[in-house]
Amino acid sequence: MVTKTFVDQMGSTVRVPEKPKRIVSLVPSQTELLASLGLNNEVVGITKFCIHPKCWLKEKAIVGGTKNFHFDTIDELRPDLVIGNKEENYQAGIQELQARYPVWMSDIEVVEDAIKMIDEIGRITTRESEAANLIGMIQDSFRKIDPLPPLRVLYLMWRKPWMGVAQGTFINSMLQLTGLRNCVTQAFRYPELSDDDIRSLKPDLIFLSSEPYPFKKNHMQEIQSILPACKVILVNGEMFSWYGSRMQLFGSYVNNLRSQII
Repeated sequence: MVTKTFVDQMGSTVRVPEKPKRIVSLVPSQTELLASLGLNNEVVGITKFCIHPKCWLKEKAIVGGTKNFHFDTIDELRPDLVIGNKEENYQAGIQELQARYPVWMSDIEVVEDAIKMIDEIGRITTRESEAANLIGMIQDSFRKIDPLPPLRVLYLMWRKPWMGVAQGTFINSMLQLTGLRNCVTQAFRYPELSDDDIRSLKPDLIFLSSEPYPFKKNHMQEIQSILPACKVILVNGEMFSWYGSRMQLFGSYVNNLRSQII
């Protein structure tokens, strides 16, 4: 079998077939990317959280969640390429898979990492031109963003305890594209926040994300009781946290969000 060698975003050398034909994806946003690259026939397994494209939940084998893999199911699929992510998957499970199969891992902290990931997966799967076209559409979407005023924003992604988004995250990198200023500057990644912490941050805006915690309208009242004068907005978490083909929708999403902010 003819193989190719790649170095993934965690620095591991991965040898894959020249044209992978049995791909297992362990990350929802990267599953959607594989679909966008036209790999319907090649993808054989996904997680239960891979909700885009919706039809794949019925058409593909479900290999568990992002934090608990069904190794027997993956073994039955005989993958020649497994694609995962440092943050979304768990180390012990990935190491077990690496002992059996070629596993390519992404490590995404900023927008540039996501662009490189798309380019690399395009090369690995022989979809270079499709990946290049997608990257062009993403960059065009970003250029069309009408920057929002530099308001202080608090992005909350969990409840009980409250968890915010700080530096060193892909979400923070996406927030920077909007023109807003992330008010969580003295912490890293996903800090837990008390009610007093939230008050001390003095945000102008609070974004309640639809994932991983499914914030709803009733939660807006809860956070409003902490900061009555602050504007609270429900936002689509996929738009801020999915690194992949969904990024091409970000510009129009931000521009549509403007009416709720200003």
